[in-house]
Amino acid sequence: MSGRTGATSSALAQPLRPPSFGWAALYLGLFVLGAVVGVAGALVQAAWFPGGLLLALAAEAGLCLGAGRAVGRRGGAVAPAAGWALAVVLLTTSRPEGDFLFAAGSGSYLFLLGGIAVAVMCATLAPVRQPDGDAVRLRK
Repeated sequence: MSGRTGATSSALAQPLRPPSFGWAALYLGLFVLGAVVGVAGALVQAAWFPGGLLLALAAEAGLCLGAGRAVGRRGGAVAPAAGWALAVVLLTTSRPEGDFLFAAGSGSYLFLLGGIAVAVMCATLAPVRQPDGDAVRLRK
C-alpha cells in the first residue's frame, strides 16, 4: 500500500550482487596501490621527519580521495585505505631477529594515527551511489 503504480523500484532497494570482473579488478588494483603507498610512506616518514610525515599523509589522502572521486563510489576510497592499513599494520610487527621498521617515537605514532584519520576522512568524503530517475524523487 505504498501508492506506487510503476513496477520500477529504487536502485537502493535492489538485492546486492557481486561486482563484475572489471569492478573487482579495479578495487584490487586500488588495494595494491594503497599498500604500495603505505610501504613508501613508512619509509619516507622516518627519513625526513617533519616533511616526510606530511608527504606520506598527503600521498595517502591524495590516493584515497582521488580514487573515490574517480570511481564515483565510496568503495573507490575504501579499497586503497584498506590496503594502506593492512600494509602498515604488517610493517609494525617485529621480526624474530629483533628488526623492526617503526621506531617508538612521535613520528611513527603520528604516521599511524594520522593515516587512519586520513583514511576515515577520505572514505567519508567519497561520493555515495545515488539513485536517479523520476521514480525516486520525492513529491514528483
